[in-house]
Amino acid sequence: MKTQWKTLFGAALLWLLALPLHAQSMLIVGDSISAAFGLEIEQGWVSLLEQRLDAENHDVDVINASVSGDTTAGGVARLAPLLARHSPDLVIIELGGNDGLRGMPPTNMQQNLSSMVERSQAAGADVLLLGMEIPPNYGVRYTSAFRQVFVAVSENYEIPLLPFLLAPVAEDPALMQSDGIHPTAAAQPLILEHAWPLIEAWLDEQAD
Repeated sequence: MKTQWKTLFGAALLWLLALPLHAQSMLIVGDSISAAFGLEIEQGWVSLLEQRLDAENHDVDVINASVSGDTTAGGVARLAPLLARHSPDLVIIELGGNDGLRGMPPTNMQQNLSSMVERSQAAGADVLLLGMEIPPNYGVRYTSAFRQVFVAVSENYEIPLLPFLLAPVAEDPALMQSDGIHPTAAAQPLILEHAWPLIEAWLDEQAD
């Protein structure tokens, strides 16, 4: 009888070891750029990211918690419940554009982004920061201070930064919607391709 139990226990252990590991997850907290404003959600760069992860056999769940019009203050307010609900391995922060368009103080934006990074890291998640630029008509002083916020947060917390998520498409009117702010469907693969190296580097770290 003992031998039978040992055999059954051994078989059960091997079965458990053969089960796939728990899928990792990435939480994207962004604004309209990541919420696919003006498009079908399936056309957005985040949905394209999901497709690419699946195609390359990465066992990663993508939670898109992006909200059109959101600011960094809104991101701070929404983050804690999202972390508690999803326990992400990676948090991708794509916020700040609406702060800039509304002329909000860069110091406040930096405080909010810093708070989001700290809360994410305290929850055990890695963080990637996707930066944004604002139109030059806001003035050199403000646009420079706005840009520096992302650099400062990245350096202070030693997290990867993509300085301008829309860099490949922002200056091509054919790739921007009529408002001049939101990218078209044709722009979405280019946005993903621009962000992919940072995401791929994180995936490689997890595989090591």
